[in-house]
Amino acid sequence: MRIYWIKAQAPRRVLALVKHLGLKAEFVEVDLMGGGLKMPDYVAFNPNMKAPTLVDGDFVLWEASAIMAHLCIKQGSDMWPASNPVEQVEVLRWLSWNDCHWSPAVAPFYFEHIVKATFGIGEANCEQLKPKVPDLVRFARVLDGHLNGRRYVACGGLTIADFHLASMATYWRQSEMPMEDRRIGADSSMGHPWPDHAQAAA
Repeated sequence: MRIYWIKAQAPRRVLALVKHLGLKAEFVEVDLMGGGLKMPDYVAFNPNMKAPTLVDGDFVLWEASAIMAHLCIKQGSDMWPASNPVEQVEVLRWLSWNDCHWSPAVAPFYFEHIVKATFGIGEANCEQLKPKVPDLVRFARVLDGHLNGRRYVACGGLTIADFHLASMATYWRQSEMPMEDRRIGADSSMGHPWPDHAQAAA
């Protein structure tokens, strides 16, 4: 089993889950700056020219959520509740919330402070981030309120949804996200007993 990845949140959460589940896999870092995502051999696996991509024998899969569900099914882990439709819907709720609300709110801060520094594409434009603060605060409050009195975001236990949400806020301090007064920004573990792999996302 091979997993193609780049230094970004979605691939990292997949790598983190692989480590957490104890699966054996070959991690292949794609040369992003060298155009690796556009190479014909890679495009044949993933026509979106994105990462991550999983190659498991003859089976090829892209999109982090689908890959993570596949890994859980492969390992027999209920972190993707394959046999419980009601719990599947609950996990899907938070995967969708992450993709539609949390990720877009976090992304500008991550781009300005992490992506630019990682790939040497300029200094962070903090002025440009000021109009983005209200959305970040709005959705941080939603997650913060949901975690009040809960250890995990869904199903009363650790699921792939925790990995998704945690990976988006791993760099909240470096990205200067205003979350100091939030449960999810309380300390380096996000004030939450998520496992190290979920927090650090590889």
